[in-house]
Amino acid sequence: MEFGMFHEFQALPGETPAQSFANSLAQVEAAERWGLDAMWLAELHFAPERSVLASPLILAATIAQRTQRMKIGTAVQVLPLCHPLRLAEEVATVDQLSHGRLIFGVGRSGFAHTYKTYGVDYGESRERFAETLAIVKRAFSEERFSHHGKYFAYENVRLAPKPLQQPWPEIRIAAASPDTYVEVAELGHPIFVAARTGNLSELAPLVGTYRDAWRRAGHPGLGEVYLRVPVYVAASEERAREEPRESIMHLLRYIGDRLAASAATSGTRAIESRAQRGAKMQSIDYEEVLRERMIVGTPGRVVGRLQELRAELGLNGILAELNPGSLIPHARVLEALRLLCLEVMPRFK
Repeated sequence: MEFGMFHEFQALPGETPAQSFANSLAQVEAAERWGLDAMWLAELHFAPERSVLASPLILAATIAQRTQRMKIGTAVQVLPLCHPLRLAEEVATVDQLSHGRLIFGVGRSGFAHTYKTYGVDYGESRERFAETLAIVKRAFSEERFSHHGKYFAYENVRLAPKPLQQPWPEIRIAAASPDTYVEVAELGHPIFVAARTGNLSELAPLVGTYRDAWRRAGHPGLGEVYLRVPVYVAASEERAREEPRESIMHLLRYIGDRLAASAATSGTRAIESRAQRGAKMQSIDYEEVLRERMIVGTPGRVVGRLQELRAELGLNGILAELNPGSLIPHARVLEALRLLCLEVMPRFK
């Protein structure tokens, strides 16, 4: 099972951006030393109170120069906000610089306010996502290509550089709404699923839908599933429960507010249940969070919970959010990371 850390390059209260970058890169370097499989980079815009991670590919290139072994992933690159050819060039460059360690995770993002700030209609996000992904894959895999679509048109393009991994770095796609699970399966890519805006107990039927669609599409194997989930590991059960409490509850209220506010935004769909999910996140109590949206405990307890989820969902890996909410101090994040790498991860290898 693959173990990764989902990183937002958190901006802790009172930190300068320089301190936020320094602490986050120190965590990345510790993860490399302790044997973590992958470092996953979020993409967050216009939220200085939360994160300095607006440019995941720039940070991926930085990490590539500071590490030798660990894979580097984007989780996720927001495709509808990108120029496809520029994105293809940058992804290929990072893949070359990392000697083929890049995993290209992509998605649409549920934050409609980012689209508005960028001047992109959120109602176009699904179409833009599909067209951008198709262009990027052609740019990676074809010597020359032309494209005439709804949003982009190109003639006789030759990408340089090409990615080191051929035909492209592994592509994983975030799935949130039920129909997305089927669409990603039909494309033949692994999926990210998340517990932040829904319950862990709700994921099994959705994953089943993905794997059924995968089989119907005729792809080999089962289809790979990777879970992004808040994780906190500590030496005692009490510390594991209490130390992340303020931070995770802050995050859920923050995202709940954003979801509820975006429910009436142009381009949102009833199937996304934004108002309902937002209201739930604003009212959820911590005991339910511990049961349904986090994995917390001593190393032994975390091992047991991950074993349960692996059996239930057929997990191929996790993206552990070790500082959900950006309020957990750097030293505690490092300790949780150390325990995850040295006492939890070996049980799954």
